Amino acid sequence: MSEKTPTRDGFGKELVELGKTNEKIVVVSADLEDATRAEYFKNAYPERFFTVGIAEQDMVGMAAGLSLQGFTVFVNSFAVFMTNRAYDMIRLDICYNNANVKIIASHAGITVGEDGASAQCLEDLSLMRILPNLKVVCPVDALEARKATRAFAEEAGPMYMRTSRAAFPVITRDDDRFVIGKANVMREGGDCTIIACGIEVSEGLKAAEILKEEKINVKVVNMHTIKPIDEVCIIQSAKETGAIVTAEEHQVIGGLGSAVAEVVVKNSLVPMAMVGIDDQFGETGKPDQLLEAYHLKDVDIAEAVRKVIRRKNDKCQMANDK
Repeated sequence: MSEKTPTRDGFGKELVELGKTNEKIVVVSADLEDATRAEYFKNAYPERFFTVGIAEQDMVGMAAGLSLQGFTVFVNSFAVFMTNRAYDMIRLDICYNNANVKIIASHAGITVGEDGASAQCLEDLSLMRILPNLKVVCPVDALEARKATRAFAEEAGPMYMRTSRAAFPVITRDDDRFVIGKANVMREGGDCTIIACGIEVSEGLKAAEILKEEKINVKVVNMHTIKPIDEVCIIQSAKETGAIVTAEEHQVIGGLGSAVAEVVVKNSLVPMAMVGIDDQFGETGKPDQLLEAYHLKDVDIAEAVRKVIRRKNDKCQMANDK
């Protein structure tokens, strides 16, 4: 886990590669293409790049129109602008029409860092996953972001991808599969399952190493697709380990934890804990400092695992006492 790269870089580089063979790919931007890395496409294929200025709502409407003319359209902006300023247009112009538009939202989560609370989008996964027809992906690293970008271009329909400004550890390999809606098991274990997305997958793997010293063996799942979520993986993990901890760089309300809980409550009730932002805004600081301040580090995940295992054991003891 030594190499670190922002996931936005993976998106930008793969989009250029896709443009070489797919002339139907176009990009619409709202003046932030340098930061989102859509600028790579702009430089390679200027005739297929359109900017509307600082007007996210116009960007989304234009993208929907282009998609209805047969184009595969990528739009890009900061997550906080995309999901808050253009929500109505995403809902009606893209999702209602089932338009072939791919929404790439950079600078998401607390690791935006020094930009502060107003720019740290901590609620986008929740907002996006409730929209009909929209698929939602949060890649674990830049390599997975490349694979997700390719999958977006190859599959029709509305899709949303959350990318990072901060550099994340590259923990996947070239030959690791990426299928929208299918989770990847990063580590096997029988005592508890950590289900995470984005930067929290690497923190979950580090938590597993901490717990290993205590003879606690945990399964770690990279749930890169928030919607459609991999119900089979969740149900199987619940049955195998009897306890689940979710971890996300996002509000605990409505995000990955809520999505997993919806599956668990309908299928296989087990003790759960959710590691994430606890119903609050962020603040200015370095990414690592903020991950620590908001209890999103490996030690926080490890402590959540200890607590759900105690609850699991208490539940088993109560069952034995009956």
